[in-house]
Amino acid sequence: MTSVDFLFWIFAILSVGGGVCMVFSKHPVSAAMFMIVSLVGVAALFVLLEAFFLAVLQVLVYAGAVMVLFLFIIMLLDVGPNASKQKITHLKTGMIGITGSLLLISTLIFIVENGGGTSNFVHSELPMQATNSLEFSTNISAFGYGLMTKYMLPIQISGFMLLASMIGVIILSKRSSPHDDA
Repeated sequence: MTSVDFLFWIFAILSVGGGVCMVFSKHPVSAAMFMIVSLVGVAALFVLLEAFFLAVLQVLVYAGAVMVLFLFIIMLLDVGPNASKQKITHLKTGMIGITGSLLLISTLIFIVENGGGTSNFVHSELPMQATNSLEFSTNISAFGYGLMTKYMLPIQISGFMLLASMIGVIILSKRSSPHDDA
């Protein structure tokens, strides 16, 4: 077993362990901290793959900015360990969530069965090179080309998911409680 193999297993256990602890954590702030541990472990795995750009992005964007946003939302909503005892979910919101999930899954199945569909949506003005430009490279322009051609649909889906979560946070933070009228 080489040192790279040993480091891989350490960081893989750290990533998966942080994710499992996040799921089973009772307090939302400690769950967010476990998520940061998991994201830093994934960044370390990117370093082992010599994908330094992705590792820096992982730490700066996800472990930094997104987790600070999550902690801000948790503290803004004043969500504590006893928040799950309140009955917030209703039948209507549950049905909307199930319908949206089924719609998303059926759309993804349709796209996968029709060959990905990205060639119909993306028309690149860059000429295709003779070699495969999506193979592993440390060149940032090849990385950007891959993101804006082959992986355009997953990026758009994640953008819409972030937009939906932002709208949900705004709706939850504007909801008035019964004792605010006094």
